Amino acid sequence: MKNRFSLLVTGLAFVAALASCSKNESTKNVTPVLPPSHPITAGNISGFVKGTLLAGSTYTVTADLTVKKGDTLAAQPGAIVVVKGDSQITVDGVLQVLGTQTKPVYFNSDVQTPGSWGGLACDSAQAVTIKWAHIDNAGGPDPTGSPRKTVSVVSQIAVDIEDSWITNGQDDEISIRGTAKITILRNTIVSSGSTDGEAINIKDGATGDVAYNVVFSQAGTGVKLETNATVPFPQTIVNVYNNTLVSNGWRRGAAEPGRGVSIGVNAIGHVYNNIMVNDYQGFELFTDGDAKNTTYGNNLFFATATTFVDKTVTPTVTVNLAANFYPSDGLGKAQGTDLISVDPLFTSFNGSFVLPNGAANPNDFHLKTGSPAIGKGNTTYNADLGAYTSDGKGNKH
Repeated sequence: MKNRFSLLVTGLAFVAALASCSKNESTKNVTPVLPPSHPITAGNISGFVKGTLLAGSTYTVTADLTVKKGDTLAAQPGAIVVVKGDSQITVDGVLQVLGTQTKPVYFNSDVQTPGSWGGLACDSAQAVTIKWAHIDNAGGPDPTGSPRKTVSVVSQIAVDIEDSWITNGQDDEISIRGTAKITILRNTIVSSGSTDGEAINIKDGATGDVAYNVVFSQAGTGVKLETNATVPFPQTIVNVYNNTLVSNGWRRGAAEPGRGVSIGVNAIGHVYNNIMVNDYQGFELFTDGDAKNTTYGNNLFFATATTFVDKTVTPTVTVNLAANFYPSDGLGKAQGTDLISVDPLFTSFNGSFVLPNGAANPNDFHLKTGSPAIGKGNTTYNADLGAYTSDGKGNKH
C-alpha cells in the first residue's frame, strides 16, 4: 500500500506541476502533437480507415475514404493527403487534424485545380477538429453533378476549425447544420464558390463564434446565419466579430447578391468589429431574421469605387456600392459606432471586385500603422477592427 500511495503522490505532484506550467503565457494556444495511435503507413489508402496519418508522410487517396462511427482519423503536423479521381473523405467518427503553424497538414487533389476532389463530408461525424491545415480545390461534383461542400457537418457535435487555409472550392467552404457548438477562428478562405456558395454557412441551431477570419472573393456571402424555416427553434446564435470580408458576392451577381454578413430565418447574430470592403452588399439583416435579439455595430464599410457595373445579368445593373453597405430591403441600419466609407488602409489592396474561382489573393489585409480601424472596436471583442489586430489575438496568416 505504501508504494501505491507514494506513486499516487508522485503522480499528483506531476499533474500539479503541469497545471502550474499552463499558467505560463508561452504555453497558451499550443496544439499538442498526437502520438501515433494505429499509425497509417504512407502510400495509397482507400475504403475504411482509422488511425494516425504520420508527420511528414504522404498519402494518396485512390477511392472514397470512410471513417466509421467510433473510429478516429488523426493527422500529425506535416502530413500530406493527395486525393485522386474526385474521391471524398467521409467521417462518421472523429476527425482530428492537428497541424502546426510551421508544419500544416495538406489536403489537395492530384491535379490541383478547383473542384477536383470531393471534400470532407463530416455530416454524421462525432467530433471535428481542424487546426493549421490547407484544404484546397475541393467541391468536386456529386453523383447528380452538383458541387460538394469543402467541409460539411450536419450533427449535434463540437466543431473546431482554426488557423486553416481553404481555397478554390465550388460551393460552401464551411457548412454547419444542426445544433453544433462551433469555434471557427483565424481561417483564410480565398476565391471559392464557382457561381454559388458561402464561405461560412451556419444553420439549424448552431451556436458559437466566427472570428478573425479572412474571406476574399467568395461567390456568395462571407458569413451567413440562418435557423430553419420549418423548425425555428433552437435558434442559430453566433458571435461574428473581427472578420475581414473583401470582394465577396460578385460571381453570384444581382439575381442573388452575396454579402459580407447576412442574418435571416430566425437566426441571431452579434456582429461587431468586422471590415467589409468591395462586397456586393455589406450587412444584411433580413426581415425574417431575429431583429429583436440581433445586435451589431463598430463595423467598417468601404468601397474603392462609387459604383460598379454588374455584367452577370442582362441588361447590366449599376450597383451603388455605398447604398449597399446596409441594403434597403433589409432591416439593418448604420450604427453610430460604424465607420462608413472609410478606407481601412490595408497594407496592400488592388481594389478588386470580380475575380474567377481559383484566383490567387494578391493582397495583404494587415492594417497599416495609423489605420482608422485600430482602436475603434467594441472592446467586448477586441479594441481593433478586422482579422489582423494589434494585440496578436487575430489571424496568424
